[in-house]
Order: sequence, then structure tokens, then C-alpha cells
Amino acid sequence: MLFNSIEFAIFLPLVFALYWFATGRHLRRQNMLLLVASYVFYGWWDWRFLTLICASSFVDYRVGISLEETPRDNERRRRLLLGASLVFNLGMLAIFKYYNFFIDNLSVAFSFFGHPINPHRLDWILPVGISFYTFQTLSYSIDIYRGELKASRDPLSFFAFVSFFPQLVAGPIERAQNLLPQFTRKREFDYEKGVDGLRQILWGLFKKIVVADNAALHVEQIFDNYGTLSGSTLLVGSLLFIVQIYCEFSGYSDIAIGTARLFGFKLMRNFAYPHFSRSMGEFWRRWHISLSTWFRDYLYIPLGGSRGGPILKARNVMIIFVVSGIWHGPDWNYISWGAICGLSFLPAVLRGANRQHQGGIAEGRILPTPLEILEMLRTTMVVIVAWTFFRSHTLGAAVIHLRTICSASLFTLPSIYPETLVTVQILACFLMEWFHREKQHGLQLNTTLIPRPMRWVLYYLIVGMIFMLGGREQEFVYFQF
Repeated sequence: MLFNSIEFAIFLPLVFALYWFATGRHLRRQNMLLLVASYVFYGWWDWRFLTLICASSFVDYRVGISLEETPRDNERRRRLLLGASLVFNLGMLAIFKYYNFFIDNLSVAFSFFGHPINPHRLDWILPVGISFYTFQTLSYSIDIYRGELKASRDPLSFFAFVSFFPQLVAGPIERAQNLLPQFTRKREFDYEKGVDGLRQILWGLFKKIVVADNAALHVEQIFDNYGTLSGSTLLVGSLLFIVQIYCEFSGYSDIAIGTARLFGFKLMRNFAYPHFSRSMGEFWRRWHISLSTWFRDYLYIPLGGSRGGPILKARNVMIIFVVSGIWHGPDWNYISWGAICGLSFLPAVLRGANRQHQGGIAEGRILPTPLEILEMLRTTMVVIVAWTFFRSHTLGAAVIHLRTICSASLFTLPSIYPETLVTVQILACFLMEWFHREKQHGLQLNTTLIPRPMRWVLYYLIVGMIFMLGGREQEFVYFQF
């Protein structure tokens, strides 16, 4: 079920009404309703894939209890239990997401050495959100193994935690330490939080339907015809893709976080205005925060993090970024994207400067300084290169795309560009977020400075744009991951 669909527009208020008024605000009834609603939400695409999420939930629920019951001095059994969780969850990913990629490349390798093979491919669709909920359950088992979390003894709470519909298919990738306890505590409706949740949902829908979907039409046209277009047009395409993927993914996160607040839950922040970053280190602290911190805590730090010499630091950085590329998809484009991001991040790590710019840009000021503008432009240039690989159909297409941008045709007028209205919508979106960059989302208005009638005019204006100016309805890009 899509957040930007009529089905969800009916589903959400129905579940909300049942949750607060038909359950008697009884905790177990609320959890049961959320579990059923989440399975309906997920099964809307294909009911058969519910067996996978149920299996993942069951395995990690049992592994968690067994890990807690196993004495810490019995390290062999504890490792076997953790290994069972890793093998099951990563095995599901390997089969459904990476099997065909592996055998296709194996076939190419054998053919290169003169021994062609014809392996059997698995022709099935990728289960929606499998990369997200498997990482969520994996972190649960790992935290129990480390002694940082107590195992859940309530299967209803645990299964509802794994399948919680607002963030099930595209994150944020929640940690059990944050989200699971919220299923075990009595929840009361908070009017102010609920209203702000609605504002965040509205802002997410605006970014997705009005900005991202309109930009996507031009992105598709440009990237599909990269071989016949000028450098200026291809640059427009790369810039629009940056806008599209940011507004789509951060928009999804806004809707997810806002929806969770309607039910009394607090999800972690997933985006913190990354395109206002002055370095790639700052960018990665602000982009897809739940995934970046997951890799930091469960891969980068166990590998040694920033400890050791330059070679070890470089190895660790490149591993997490390449693995991040692989996580996004079984394609050399994504692996190349991860490698480029790693290489761009590496100099800061080697210089010990990766923690620079901890505060927000232009703090206490309306406008950035000339230096901050140059730093943002430099960061955007790196993002253009990396995201062009992310979006292109092949590695060769990405190389040609970037090579054409660097040619003399860059200085010609683009033949494809967004209409004036679409350009205004994009600028309005980023201006709104610039002036609210110290807030949690772009529509978190200052109620003391902006009169109520003006706020309602803005809300109705956004609703009108969503219905009248939205682009062609499309799935969220990150559903494929």
C-alpha cells in the first residue's frame, strides 16, 4: 500500500479511529490492532510475502530468548545462536535480492575464461522492504548478544515492533532499544504531537507528490536519452535526480514519522536537511541517518572504526560504503556509487576531520557566509557524481553521462528542463526547509510568530497543490531496496 494512494487515505483514519476508540485504549488490544493493520498494509502488495516477515520475526524472537538464557561463559552456543539469526536473515536477502546478480556475474566470469555455463535464474519479485526489516531484526539479536538489550518475552509486542506499518517498507530502520519498549508502555493520545504529526505527513506528501513526482518525469526522460543530449541537459537531469530522490525518501520518512506520532510512537529522525551540508562527513550524518548509524554501530566500529593506522582506517571506510552500495541493490552501479561515496569521505577520516561541522549551517543567521556557500557547492558536486552512478542504467551510461557534462556542450542551453511552476515548487520546498533547518521538519511552524489564519492558508495551499499539481503517481524509489 502506497502512502500516496487512495487506499492509504482510507486505511489510516480507519486504523486511527479503531486504535483510539474501539480498543478501550487497552495496550494488548492496541498492539493486536497494529499487528493486524501492519500485515494488511504489507500484504496489500502480495500476501505471500507475509510468510517471510513472520518467519524473520519468529526466528529472532526465539533466538533472543535463547541468547538471554544461555550463560555468558558458554560463548560457543551464544555465537551459534547469533549465527542462526545472521544466516537466516542475510540468507533471505541473498536468495531474494542477490542470487541472480551472483550467478549472472559467475556466468560472465566462466565465459571470460572459455567455459560458458547456463545457470538457472530465479524469476521472482523482490519482497518489498526486505532490506529494512531484516536489518531491524538483526540489530535486535546483536544487541542481546552484546548484553545491551533484554530479550522480549511478549510475542505480540515483538511481532508488532518488527512489522510496524509506518516504517515497515522504507524505514527509518529502528533499533529495538528505541521502538520495542514503546510497545510495552501504555500510550495516551497527545493532541499537540498528533497535530504536528499531521503537519509532517502533509509536508512529506508535498515533497513526494508535488516535487519528487514532477521532477521524476524529466529525470526519466533525460537519463533514458543520455547518449543524444547535451552536457547542460544532462546536468539538469542529475540535479533533478538529486531533488527527486531526496524529496521522495525524506518525504517517505516524514510521512512515516508523522503517522507513528498519531499512534503515540516516536521514530528516530532519518534526514536532517543533508543538502545544506558543508562536507561529505556532514552529509552522511544527515542522510538516511538510520542506515548510516546502523552500519557505523554494527559494521564500522566492530571492524575497528577510526582506530589503527591509515590503511586500516581506509579499509574500514571503504568496506562500509561498498556494503552500503550492495545493500541498495544487486548492481555494479550501486557498488560504484558506494565506492565513490567512500573515496569522497576518506580524506576527512584520514585527516581526522570527519567530525567537523557538528552544528547547523548559518547558526543564528538567515543567510550562509560565502565560504559556507562554496562548501555546499563543493559537496553538491560530489553528490552529483555519485548519484549519477546511482540513477544510470549501466556503468557505461554513467561514465558517458558525466563525460558529456564535462564537455563543451555544458555551456549550451539545455533542451529539457522543468517548467517554471515546477522550478518554483522545488525552490519553495528548499526555502521552506532552509528557514526551518533547526526544526524536525519543514512544516514545523512557529505558532507564536505566524498567526493561525496564515498557517491554515498555507496548509490549504499545500493540500491544493497536492491534488492539482502532483505529478504522475509513482512508487517510492526506495521500495526497490
